[in-house]
Amino acid sequence: MCLFEPHWHQGVIGILASRLKDALYRPVIVFASDGEQRLKGSGRSIPGVHLRDALDAVASAQPGLVQKFGGHAMAAGLTLDASQLDRFSAAFEAEVATRLQGVACHREFLTDGELTEKTMTLVRAEQLRFLAPWGQGFAAPSFDGEFAVEQVRVVGGKHLKMRLMPSGHAQAVDAIAFHQHEGVLPSGSLHVVYRLDVNDFRGSRSLQLIIDYFEPC
Repeated sequence: MCLFEPHWHQGVIGILASRLKDALYRPVIVFASDGEQRLKGSGRSIPGVHLRDALDAVASAQPGLVQKFGGHAMAAGLTLDASQLDRFSAAFEAEVATRLQGVACHREFLTDGELTEKTMTLVRAEQLRFLAPWGQGFAAPSFDGEFAVEQVRVVGGKHLKMRLMPSGHAQAVDAIAFHQHEGVLPSGSLHVVYRLDVNDFRGSRSLQLIIDYFEPC
């Protein structure tokens, strides 16, 4: 999928591409104008579709279509003449359709399993911070488990701030799910995929879970 709006700024297209990729679970390229009749694109992909290789295939099949490009499997950038957007979009989407054959087109989470009450701690979250930075080929550890929702509220209009009780634990934990408010507040029991984080607030440090995904149990 390729998207462009004249008012989009180059500084935000990478974030937009990433969020659309997560929401649609498809490779996405978002374009912004550079003010000189060129478009700068920022792309994000999913496992199984090597984005740079897909761009290379398009550029090789149609010389001159893409002025320059670079990146890796999951993210890439490119430049093309503004007049070539429709032509590029058709070629890119055809190439991606070929590469999507046999690829699971739904989001999958591979986690490191459940944490016990003794390991779901602020100390463990601080230890994991020392191993950063995380990135391609070195993903941050993620975990999953069942939780009961004790409190939930919307913050910033689109994020969910929650207080969750892990199954079998005696102590509830704070959690936040960024960009996951879809109009209905979660309740009851949830299966949650999360990462450990440290919340620094007014000089106080506490454990916080960063929620990547949740669904009702």
